[in-house]
Amino acid sequence: MNMHTVVVGSSGTGPEEVVAVARDGARVELHQEALDALRTARRFIDDLAAKPEPVYGVSTGFGALAVRHIGPDLRAQLQRNIVRSHAAGMGPRVEREVVRALMFLRLKTLASGRTGVRPEVAQAMADLLNAQITPVVHEYGSLGCSGDLAPLSHCALTLMGEGEAEGPDGVLRPAGELLAEHGITPVELREKEGLALLNGTDGMLGMLLMACADLARLFTSADISAALSLEALLGTDRVLAPELHAIRPHPGQAASAANMLKVLAGSGLTGHHQDDAPRVQDAYSVRCAPQVAGAGRDTLAHARTVAERELASAVDNPVVLPDGRVESNGNFHGAPVAYVLDFLAVAVADLASIAERRTDRLLDKNRSHGLPPFLAHDAGVDSGLMIAQYTQAALVSELKRLAAPASVDSIPSSAMQEDHVSMGWSAARKLRKAVDGLARVIAVEVYAATRAVELRSGTAGLEPGAAARAVVAALREAGAEGPGEDRYLAPDLAATEAFVRSGALVAAAESVTGPLT
Repeated sequence: MNMHTVVVGSSGTGPEEVVAVARDGARVELHQEALDALRTARRFIDDLAAKPEPVYGVSTGFGALAVRHIGPDLRAQLQRNIVRSHAAGMGPRVEREVVRALMFLRLKTLASGRTGVRPEVAQAMADLLNAQITPVVHEYGSLGCSGDLAPLSHCALTLMGEGEAEGPDGVLRPAGELLAEHGITPVELREKEGLALLNGTDGMLGMLLMACADLARLFTSADISAALSLEALLGTDRVLAPELHAIRPHPGQAASAANMLKVLAGSGLTGHHQDDAPRVQDAYSVRCAPQVAGAGRDTLAHARTVAERELASAVDNPVVLPDGRVESNGNFHGAPVAYVLDFLAVAVADLASIAERRTDRLLDKNRSHGLPPFLAHDAGVDSGLMIAQYTQAALVSELKRLAAPASVDSIPSSAMQEDHVSMGWSAARKLRKAVDGLARVIAVEVYAATRAVELRSGTAGLEPGAAARAVVAALREAGAEGPGEDRYLAPDLAATEAFVRSGALVAAAESVTGPLT
């Protein structure tokens, strides 16, 4: 476990820090400036709480119940009750890394001094993260408006010492027992604190940030797999020339083409044709690989911009302004994040689709320019990779369904007070499945392309390039076997998936090409 420490100030955090806390178990500390900001904002809340005028979230009910003024004697109960009642999630538990990202991002907003909670509330959240205690958060319960309400409420419930949580050993236990074992005092919530703990876009943002990190690696992996397929199909690398991409200056397209060109450097296979039959142009799935992957890269760049803006935000309602005003607002609406989550799912589906088309071309003897049917050892006796492509096609079909946007599907809630919601949490959950699917689709193409490259090796005295040879060697070392008679194929595909997910594919190519983008 990574014991790197992330220090949280009052001005936000970075994507790498979120991933470090969520996935690597990095420790969290509150900077002194954050503690000072928390104390200052809390004084404003305490002053307002002492006044007779009702203030939303401080001395009123919530949502459609905001019309009721709550007296001082019921305000602690009010804050406890909002957490208990809103911890209403259902369905399977979401992943540990998602919950840790959710908690850390809520802590980041608390530390901004814009929510009005006491320093001890923020410190308790940091202590929970550092103790590796993970609240139980369920799949369903967020509409992505007024924040990820149910998911954040389940986290706040654990801070109160209630409900269930997972300890560092992975065992589910009562939250109160886990807090006591780690010397964490359950939080007694005061005015506004319950509301501040559950009113943010933290779940959808955390999933967006982790998807961006994964997709950055997968886009590079897709460029490598496309180059390997081009090489195995005896395609031409002339379409990758930088001057061609300069006249259509989309940065992602240029980056993908440059990656492919590096992988293909020195190949003896590119530009040759079966029986010397001239091929003026390669098929779209080969020739247009940089255009499709590049569009996805540019979509990812836009998503990162949105994520960075959201990271710099303090999302709560109401918020405490520097001059002491406490104002209601709509900044909790998840539309900016939801849109890019959906947009990325579209890009993922299309990238997977073009990869599957290249795989199918490698397996079809009528289009593979001399490769054996299904890359089989003895076609007819052996089926080769026929069903691996079926698996890939099934994944692509699912990815197309996951590309249907969630953010257009608003559904009213809270007696029509919250009459337009973002569905950003749902968009994020879809995208996580889509990213997993893309990794598997790329893995199947890599497995097929490396087998095809090996079958080409030595044909007519031609050899693949050094990068292709390095990828083949590394994949075989990782446990995915090469050409031969039919065998139990699932372990080879699983080994190739791990090879792609871990970054080993990129590392193998880069051992020859140098850094790829």
